[in-house]
Amino acid sequence: MKVNLFDFDLPDERIALRPALPRDAARLLVVRPGEGLHDATVTDLPSLLRPGDALVFNDTKVIPAQLRGLRRRGEAVAQVDATLHMRVSPSRWKAFLRPGKRVAADDRISFGHGGNACLVGSLDATVIEKGEAGEALLAFDLSGPVLDEALHAVGHIPLPPYIASKRPDDERDRTDYQTIYAREEGAVAAPTAGLHFTPALFDALDARGVERHFVTLHVGAGTFLPVKAQDTSGHRMHAEIGHVSAETADALNAVRARGGRVVCVGTTSLRVLESAADEEGQLSAWSGATDIFITPGYRFRAVDVLMTNFHLPRSTLFMLVSAFSGLETMREAYRHAIDSGYRFYSYGDASLLFREPE
Repeated sequence: MKVNLFDFDLPDERIALRPALPRDAARLLVVRPGEGLHDATVTDLPSLLRPGDALVFNDTKVIPAQLRGLRRRGEAVAQVDATLHMRVSPSRWKAFLRPGKRVAADDRISFGHGGNACLVGSLDATVIEKGEAGEALLAFDLSGPVLDEALHAVGHIPLPPYIASKRPDDERDRTDYQTIYAREEGAVAAPTAGLHFTPALFDALDARGVERHFVTLHVGAGTFLPVKAQDTSGHRMHAEIGHVSAETADALNAVRARGGRVVCVGTTSLRVLESAADEEGQLSAWSGATDIFITPGYRFRAVDVLMTNFHLPRSTLFMLVSAFSGLETMREAYRHAIDSGYRFYSYGDASLLFREPE
């Protein structure tokens, strides 16, 4: 499909730079294909679900994956920023470097040179190989938990570009840009639909009889990359590492077998479940890398309802929600959201999308 089908105009003032307080005070646009739109708030979520439904959350935890460093090549020194996006071994990460043209294979980069790296020793890496679009494979001198400690000491929370271009990250973001249930370290971007949940909302969902289950997908920085191709067939998704336990797979199969609905909180939860499902929609234990790219025409197998934030124009995520609820339905929903003052992107409001009938 032509990528310009997924374009729309978004006023700059619609981009949220801070989350709603409290988290569950955010607005929630309910989208039922063929039935119109309904304005609600996240606190209304229990009443919008049925007893026996199951919410599926991504329990990945964001790490301070934004690094600032100096590339050293003999006497020549240049500043380089790195955003880690996938761990491939205890000491190696794939990263996006900026500006990528300043770096070549075998270069050395010293990170945290102006910060508090002395707390854990130096954090140096070697560029093993260069890829496309500024991607590189970095081999750090540190490994395993020691490397993790160093990243927490010198790294920054990798705010999305549309926020980072307007303000620097601060200590508040270390809490704001993390779900209350995050536990599996490895993401460099938050599963942002989950940012709306609070202990009080969990209590209300429990009282409603809505189940709660967890999967893991370590969200990579590739989620922020623009789609530069003119046609969706020309876009390559960056892979992300995920996991679905046998216990969770069995529980969700049982939910659907008795007539309940699987409600994914976030596109990341949806992508990992769709990666783990067979053609009949049955889930099994699954672990590995997924580069699943969902566009209109995709047949959903494991997910009935999706809660998600509002996404970038021409993005793979707007393509995904258009596949889920219908392109024209989502065009109308986004027009309404823009006209009604909904807040967009990672710190913005949410939508509750019901699947378009096949």
